[in-house]
Amino acid sequence: MNQIIFQHDSVLSDVHMFLPMARQRMTRLNNVGQPVFISKFKFLSNAEKPERNDEGTRENSDTETHSAQGEDEEEDSERNVEPALDEDGDLDVTHRPRNDSTEDSSSRSREVVCPVILKQSHNSALQNEEDQDDEADECFDDIIRLEHTMATPLEDVGKQVWRGALLLADFILSEPLLFKGATVVELGAGAGLTSVIMATLAKRVYCTDVGEDLLSMCRRNISLNEHMIERAGGEVRVRQLDWLQSDLCTDPDVDLSWTEEEVADIHDNTSFIIAADVCYDDDLTDGLFRTLYRLCNNFAHACTVFISIEKRFNFTLRNMDVSCDAYNHFRHCLSQLEDLVDGQCSYTVEQIPSTFPQFLQYERIDQLELWKVTAKRVPFDGAQSNSEQCTS
Repeated sequence: MNQIIFQHDSVLSDVHMFLPMARQRMTRLNNVGQPVFISKFKFLSNAEKPERNDEGTRENSDTETHSAQGEDEEEDSERNVEPALDEDGDLDVTHRPRNDSTEDSSSRSREVVCPVILKQSHNSALQNEEDQDDEADECFDDIIRLEHTMATPLEDVGKQVWRGALLLADFILSEPLLFKGATVVELGAGAGLTSVIMATLAKRVYCTDVGEDLLSMCRRNISLNEHMIERAGGEVRVRQLDWLQSDLCTDPDVDLSWTEEEVADIHDNTSFIIAADVCYDDDLTDGLFRTLYRLCNNFAHACTVFISIEKRFNFTLRNMDVSCDAYNHFRHCLSQLEDLVDGQCSYTVEQIPSTFPQFLQYERIDQLELWKVTAKRVPFDGAQSNSEQCTS
């Protein structure tokens, strides 16, 4: 593949459009001609973390209230003034003056992202520089290096980094004791960011998705951060898991398939399932919840599921209005799961407030949500009575 291919329906990475003065280094073209970049995600220090000052919020709110009252009084006085007309009798609108000073305009505008496009060549000096950067990064436990794309069609958005993954990563880092030594399954891992974060705390992480190109990228990202994972004593296994299939693939001839020992391991030892920003298509959302149901019913004990999602608003021709259909369908599936009575598991659902600390740099918008689903095994007597009710 000798050229970069962009399509008219490309979806852009909102994470990398936000990062101020970020530089992403292009490493290669993937099998479908998409440029693959490598980014560094650094854990924020205490001084860099966004402040959450309730008193400051109230002061700002009071100031805005007083300002609004003053504006209302000015508007009332202006209503009694005759409107100004130009020579043709049209309304003459006086525009608010602009401050075009360089300092003010730079503070108001968001810095642009500067991806670094490298030519596909064997430049020894460039290679030495990259190797030095890689060695320098391995000296720090607070830098994650990740391969990803920045513009893909909708079916390949798993190759990008999304805010939902960063929100889930923040929650994981805020609860180190909760995940310490656990066995975890990530569904729809994409580039693998949350699996890498989880592996610094958990004993073993099964990082799952589907697609040869995507899983290859995921394996590369695990290798790029192996130094962090090994120092923490964790382990990541990248495996294929298709939500549209009823069983785990155990065919040894299939790349990244499951062994019988691994299937037994997740059924006997999994304590947590995580998924980040994977509910953007109704069919995929249905597949996700079917997979959750099958896994939880096969687990030997209770399991907790954490799902992050971004509530995205879109204009639809069907409604001729702005709506968030994918989010609404996700909430509908949550309700169905909570109301489910099958005699094997009971499910409780709750939303986790996004008040935990922010460890990574991204835009934590109000539309980002984190949901917790707890699946508990129904005692045998209860399962038997439920079964009798269903057959009567």
